[in-house]
Amino acid sequence: MLIRDAKPEDWPEMWPFIRGIAAAGETFTWDRDVTEDQARAMWFPARPGRTFVAAEDDGPILGTANSHANHRGGASHIAGASFMVSPEHSGRGVGRALGRHVLSEARAGGFRAMQFNAVVETNTRAVALWRSLGFEVMTTLPEGFHHPLHGYVGLHVMYRRL
Repeated sequence: MLIRDAKPEDWPEMWPFIRGIAAAGETFTWDRDVTEDQARAMWFPARPGRTFVAAEDDGPILGTANSHANHRGGASHIAGASFMVSPEHSGRGVGRALGRHVLSEARAGGFRAMQFNAVVETNTRAVALWRSLGFEVMTTLPEGFHHPLHGYVGLHVMYRRL
């Protein structure tokens, strides 16, 4: 698996699974009817933010992640990140590989910590992955996310030092 910086020409391959994940409304705090232009603007953060893709050698894009300063000013040393793996490629280690890569790149970029602002507690695979990569749940916002199947569920804030 190759992880590299995303290019604008990757977007047409990324958008179908990003649209599907957003529309499902189970793991992301985006509007379920996010437009393609809105999604692209959110997924490609302004510099110094970065967007990555994971792909098989000369094969399809398996997943994507972005990373950016989570805060400004005196807290700008804390990175944030988001991840989406194509559902047809889930369970193959794509999220873990992207997570490790993003953590390494954030550390190399001078960030001292990473914070996830909104990990839906019913997304147990993601919560387990982030815990295995050293993240802790710092707090949970009770009923912070309206899940289409489970109703109001908690929204974790997760953190780890780099």
